[in-house]
Amino acid sequence: MADGRAGGGGAVTARPVRLGPRSVAALVLVSAVGVAAFGWPLLADGASGLAEAHAGVAPWLFAALLPLLVGVVVATISDSGVDAKAVAMLGVLAAVGAALRPLGAGTAGLEPMFFLMVLSGRVLGPGFGFVLGAVTMFASALLTGGVGPWMPYQMLSMAWFTMGAGLLPAREGLRGRGELLVLAAYGAVAAFAYGTAMNLQGWVLALPEGSSGIAFHAGEPVHENLVRFAAYCLATSMGWDLGRAALTVVLTLTIGSTVLKALRRATRRAAFEAQVTFEGTEKPHPGHFGVRRPTGPTSHTTPVSGPATPSREGRSARGDLR
Repeated sequence: MADGRAGGGGAVTARPVRLGPRSVAALVLVSAVGVAAFGWPLLADGASGLAEAHAGVAPWLFAALLPLLVGVVVATISDSGVDAKAVAMLGVLAAVGAALRPLGAGTAGLEPMFFLMVLSGRVLGPGFGFVLGAVTMFASALLTGGVGPWMPYQMLSMAWFTMGAGLLPAREGLRGRGELLVLAAYGAVAAFAYGTAMNLQGWVLALPEGSSGIAFHAGEPVHENLVRFAAYCLATSMGWDLGRAALTVVLTLTIGSTVLKALRRATRRAAFEAQVTFEGTEKPHPGHFGVRRPTGPTSHTTPVSGPATPSREGRSARGDLR
């Protein structure tokens, strides 16, 4: 999370957890599983019971998602060398995000946790952000009682949402108001993308197949179903997605600077990837570890090393003490 190398002024630069080859492979694998879980009904034939089959995928998806998330964490630790402090930061941010979600109570899509996920992903990087988004959604579902077949899909959608913030370009050269504008724009677009992904999961179950012009028609060409899906999103969730995007933009532009500074300060102090180095130009000389040359009137009779030869005055003093 922090690079640990000091700059010219000696301050540690806060940097995200880097992605190594193992981390990239783990993220690609879990994302491929997620895309298949979301989109397979579009490619299915017109067999009956497709909605029930789609609902039955959720437990298997959740069972596969947990070990895959652990794999992402292990791969990140292996590639970046992060330690228990990174896991502790993950737990703290997930707890804060889970606590923020009930504040909006889902009213008109007003969920303040989304802005925290954008800023956390920006500071901590895509790999850490992916795990943070999934764990936060899982914790908030347990906290609010929102456990159901939609939960693994929410975990994946939030994981992608947070990971995207970590993939934004111009990390080092973009600061201040410009960075907040970029994050606010991303938060608005990603808020609609999150709602669209969740609509795709619920669309198959929401309406009976072929019941209306916006319902899912199993076995129909993909492009025709996508047109119906777009109409479904406009008719059912546009207001919710708009509220989520607006709140994310407002919170990012108003208190985003303070939160970014706090997150970066925490990463600098933790210095998750810092290497222990010793500063200074002087090196200890082997002679410094020898016997120190005594000073005083007896220095001409005492050798530098080896067994000490007591002087006449020293022998007399010890004799007086007996």
